[in-house]
Amino acid sequence: MGIVFKQSLVNTIITYVGFGIGAINTLFLYTRFLTEEYYGLVGVILSTATILMPILAFGVPNTMVKYYSSFKDSRESDGFLSLMLLLPLLFIIPVAFISYVANAAIGEFLASKNAIVRDYVWYIFLIGMALAYFEVFYAWSKVQLKSVFGNFMKEVFVRLGVTILLILIYFDLIDVTIFLKALVGLFLLRTVVMKVYAYTLKMPGLTFKFPGNTKNILNYSSLIILGGSTAVVLLEIDRFMINQFIQIQNVAYYSVAIFIAAVVAVPSRAMHQITYPMTAELLNAEDWTGLKHLYRKTSLTLFIIAGIIFAGIILNLTDLYTLLPEAYRGGFIVVFLIGLTKVFDAFLGNNNAILYNSEYYRTLLLMGVLLAVITILFNLWLIPVYGLSGAAIASFLAIFMYNCAKLIFVKVKFNILPFTAETFKVLGLLLFIGALFYSLQFPFHPIVNIIIKSILMLVMYVGVLYRLRISEDVFAVLSRYLKR
Repeated sequence: MGIVFKQSLVNTIITYVGFGIGAINTLFLYTRFLTEEYYGLVGVILSTATILMPILAFGVPNTMVKYYSSFKDSRESDGFLSLMLLLPLLFIIPVAFISYVANAAIGEFLASKNAIVRDYVWYIFLIGMALAYFEVFYAWSKVQLKSVFGNFMKEVFVRLGVTILLILIYFDLIDVTIFLKALVGLFLLRTVVMKVYAYTLKMPGLTFKFPGNTKNILNYSSLIILGGSTAVVLLEIDRFMINQFIQIQNVAYYSVAIFIAAVVAVPSRAMHQITYPMTAELLNAEDWTGLKHLYRKTSLTLFIIAGIIFAGIILNLTDLYTLLPEAYRGGFIVVFLIGLTKVFDAFLGNNNAILYNSEYYRTLLLMGVLLAVITILFNLWLIPVYGLSGAAIASFLAIFMYNCAKLIFVKVKFNILPFTAETFKVLGLLLFIGALFYSLQFPFHPIVNIIIKSILMLVMYVGVLYRLRISEDVFAVLSRYLKR
């Protein structure tokens, strides 16, 4: 776990810096410098582009991670990388043509409830294309076991650019139409920078002599589109469908609540950058002992971190909401349910990496497609009835079912589970801290209250973890810093 923990720690820091910038944007700048309608429009554009992204990427990011380590000959690896660069064009070119020919029809569909969305079809396509190729070049660097720069570009670059653009709006140096065009430009620029960096790590020897197992690679990529689309549908379809059923301002309110809950997922996102290629190597080498060890280590470490973040968010949410404009304060149930799914995701450790890089990915994809359909049906049923809470309930139910299915599947096929006795110790500790601090309120400014309560919770949590030595990885890190 040395390389995992080292790069994961750096990635966690970078990701939290990005989330810190994102918090300023989401909670304070967007909510004050853009109208609720335009903030909702930004949410719709980005969510729809994100839903489009896995289709345009043609499954290449996952395919690259799965197969790259299996090529030992440089000519074969060059042919493989050349194939990875070309595959996304099989969808990007037709989708671009459709967006041009049917622009008006697509715009009318997206604007069925909110007319403001009608004129932004090309924005959605361009951001979706940029997201797709960014992930391709990011995977390119990850297979070289270099994930830090890509993580910086993914988590910090666009958010920092958005901060600058929102400040320019505040000083009337640009208007919202220029802001939206510049937002598209940020995503395109990020992709170009990521491409240059990826090529410095491994310059492709472009060739049309593809590997001998190209048919298997194409089959995997085609199927992994479903997997990528499923994951995105489970995460993004709620905001897209809110736009289809209720006023677009609600997308803005929902985006704020979702962002708060998404902080729980930061450690998982950081660690997965390095554990995905490592898991692929273990599977290719059929090192089942190493796989079991990595599964349990990642599960426990991520559960420890995500659990305390979730507890801190929920126990400080009342104070946090007092810092926001009144219209954005009604999302407690959204934060709670979505945050809970993020904790469950963390608990699964590198489960996704195991399944997507194994021979059983087809079954997983089928389950994912079924659950994506269920998610859409839940949203169709619950959003018109319960509004934003209905969207959160739909996402919670679908993701809970999906994660349970993955947990059971890995147990059946690999005979491994992520949890150990230490997992239940952490769960008990989190429940104890939650019960202890739930009714504890301070009479100071909300920011001061949040700081005091968070410090008290963290000191108690870290102290017990260190004293009981629940996780060897966490204990090693704490020992290193506490000794200093």
